[in-house]
Amino acid sequence: MAKGKHGKNRDVRQARNRERLTTPMVRENGELRPATWDEALDRVADGFTSIRDEHGPEAFGMFSCSKATNEVNYAAQRFARMVIGSNNIDSCNRT
Repeated sequence: MAKGKHGKNRDVRQARNRERLTTPMVRENGELRPATWDEALDRVADGFTSIRDEHGPEAFGMFSCSKATNEVNYAAQRFARMVIGSNNIDSCNRT
C-alpha cells in the first residue's frame, strides 16, 4: 500500500475517489466544460505566450516543489529559463 504525505493510504483513496477529475476542464463563457488534453494544453501554451508577449518574460514566475525529484525541478527551471525567458523560478528546497 502507498503511504503518502498525509498518512497511510490517503493518496490511494484520493486516486480512487469517484469525484476525481479524469479529463481536463476549460472555461468557456464563464463555465467549465470537459476538453481534450490537446485543447487544454494548447490553451495553457497560448496563455503563457500571451502573458510573455504582452508583459515580457519577467511577468512569468514558477514555484517548484521540494518533494519533486531533482529531474522534475531541473526540467521546471529549464522551461522557465529557456522557453519563457524568465529567471523567476524558486522552490522550497532550502528549508
